[in-house]
Amino acid sequence: MQPFVVNRNDRIVFPSNFVPQLDLSVMHSLEQLDAVIRRDFEVKAPTGTDILNRVEEGAYSSRYELMRDLALNLFWTNRFSMTLYEKRPTRWADVPRTRTDVFLPIVTPWEDGDRKVAAVKGAYETLQPTWDSAVEDRIFGTLFDVFGHRKHHASDLPTIKPTVAEIMSDPTNLTFRLPSYDPDFPVYDFTDIVDCAEDVPELEALSRWAMVLHNQYPWDRSQAELVEVGQLRDDDYVVVLHPRDQEVRHFLRRLEAGVGPRSGSKAKEAVQPVRPYPPVNVRTQFTVMPKIEALAVVHGELACSNDDLIRNAAYNWSPMSAEEILEKTGIEERRYTAQSLEEIALQAAKAALAHSGRGPEEIGAVLLCTCTSTRIIPSVATWIAGQLGIYQTHASCDIIAACAGMAYGLSDATRILQEVQRPVLVVCVEKFSDKIGNVRPSRMIFGDGAAAFVIGVAPEGEAPDIEFMQTYASGPASQVNSIIWPNPEFDNNITVYGPEVKALAGRYLAQMIEELKVLPDPDGVKASLLQSIDLIVPHQANKPMVTDLALKAGLTSDSLYFNIEQVGNASSASIPLAIHDAVRDGVIKEPVRIFAPGFGAGAVAGYCVMRIDPAVVAIASGSQIQEGAPSSSSTPASPAPSPDDTKLAFG
Repeated sequence: MQPFVVNRNDRIVFPSNFVPQLDLSVMHSLEQLDAVIRRDFEVKAPTGTDILNRVEEGAYSSRYELMRDLALNLFWTNRFSMTLYEKRPTRWADVPRTRTDVFLPIVTPWEDGDRKVAAVKGAYETLQPTWDSAVEDRIFGTLFDVFGHRKHHASDLPTIKPTVAEIMSDPTNLTFRLPSYDPDFPVYDFTDIVDCAEDVPELEALSRWAMVLHNQYPWDRSQAELVEVGQLRDDDYVVVLHPRDQEVRHFLRRLEAGVGPRSGSKAKEAVQPVRPYPPVNVRTQFTVMPKIEALAVVHGELACSNDDLIRNAAYNWSPMSAEEILEKTGIEERRYTAQSLEEIALQAAKAALAHSGRGPEEIGAVLLCTCTSTRIIPSVATWIAGQLGIYQTHASCDIIAACAGMAYGLSDATRILQEVQRPVLVVCVEKFSDKIGNVRPSRMIFGDGAAAFVIGVAPEGEAPDIEFMQTYASGPASQVNSIIWPNPEFDNNITVYGPEVKALAGRYLAQMIEELKVLPDPDGVKASLLQSIDLIVPHQANKPMVTDLALKAGLTSDSLYFNIEQVGNASSASIPLAIHDAVRDGVIKEPVRIFAPGFGAGAVAGYCVMRIDPAVVAIASGSQIQEGAPSSSSTPASPAPSPDDTKLAFG
């Protein structure tokens, strides 16, 4: 399934947020699957009894709250059929009796079902419309048609359904019977769901949910009944379950064979290094001084606003408004691209070379910093070198240092400069938009983008543009594993464990500030390097979190520059994107000394203290649509789960 599409209403849509899919290739046991199902479907969803109690207690203050609970209940009721099986109404006489891959559900009658249905109908009629009466009536009609004709109890549904032979072993087992079946029963096409548009974002999401749930029962639901399997007649229709795809079949075979994962190793307790790693003073420790000749960036051409996230609220998300997302993250929108990671990296590299006036024959090395590349062979760095027409370099390689990528890349470039004494191309690029799935904290934070530096040799006697540099890595295992991709526990999507991220960021930022307090001002004017800093451009991780940590470390909020409001967190590319935007927006109008700290996945961190001359920054087009980028109406190509508790994500 494509990670996102732009529908005919020019709105961004995430199909996996309303069509549940599980990556069963990473699951090896029934217990593992059950844990995922509980996380994604049960934790957020109320039971029918819960809904009844809330109605009787007057707990619903709006129609939207009631409808949302109704939809969550129905997703939970279909938790196994939606993710593992395809429902096929079949004439009983035509149902295979001995196949091991054909299943028939055993169900039990829904306790107090009529009372629960009547309570929901009565509550909706007494509640006032939340936003739009006509739209809410339409959505409720779809949801209630499913909920109101439900016959079975959902709490004890088995993950693995019985085969036909197994259910027939006891003729008193109950299953669904349809007296007749119309194969032309109307259902919503996938494009109907994708192209759904409502004025209110919350109602648009709910409307999609209702369509998906309607499609789970493609028959006249008023005619469905529960009957003992021994009483079925040849012309009765039953709801037969088939594995949804080959992946489900493989999973069921693995369960049957008892194949499970090997146990992993246990991390040792982290110990401090024998002595600190001092920052690198470029002036005193190197002979070849680095000069920033160019910086060019590529922003994603698609804006994904907070309203877009709400329009795409997934069935496993807690209720949250666009304003609350802004309050928690400092982000109003994040930029996505329909292009590949390689293509936006190449665009940034070409723009940087053009701005520097350098040709491919002059480049001594290509360093690519990313944590979201799916390309292993050849590395993205060598691929870019080939695309640029570079016949040979001293070194071209990818660096995985996540949000500290820029610091790692510029540090290595400075070292390589000593050997080759010719320009080094450093590219920082990330594409998160296709690696998030329906994990809301990650979807709220991450974006796409690319940036490229050309680091050349400063003329004899000229001060370096990169003055101090520092990198760190590791820590307690919980911090090392605070951001994971691919994460088997979340369908191999990227996952953020917020409290651990905040802990490592706070640890490193405090360490950085202490180092800057004792380092000398390169110009010999101020009492310390810290006092000589004109502007702090931090990694754009989460604005409230970074601001809070900076204040605790003794910095002031007005010394920090953020562009996260419109760009999101682009990991290794976030700092150079912010530097570009600071120049573009007139925050940097003349050469300044900046402190650029980064920290993130793998418990890595690093910083550069560097001089930025706005003249070296190639200002990207105001449209943000780069050469070769598809239009907003095109569909991006598909690349070759505790609940999303915001407190978990942001501490």
